[in-house]
Amino acid sequence: MLSAVRAIVEHPFRVLKRQSGYTKACYRGLVKNTGQIVTLFALVNLWLACKRLSLLMGGGCP
Repeated sequence: MLSAVRAIVEHPFRVLKRQSGYTKACYRGLVKNTGQIVTLFALVNLWLACKRLSLLMGGGCP
């Protein structure tokens, strides 16, 4: 049960690393780094939602 929860939680991080190429963070200040991470996770959420919707509707994502 614990590994199933971990897999669900870790999936967005994998998408972030593989799709966005965000593998290493450089320090630019706490505000800039936080803003970049929040923006990238918002894009990951959109990408995952588009993928889920395309499976339901039978279409493709742009």
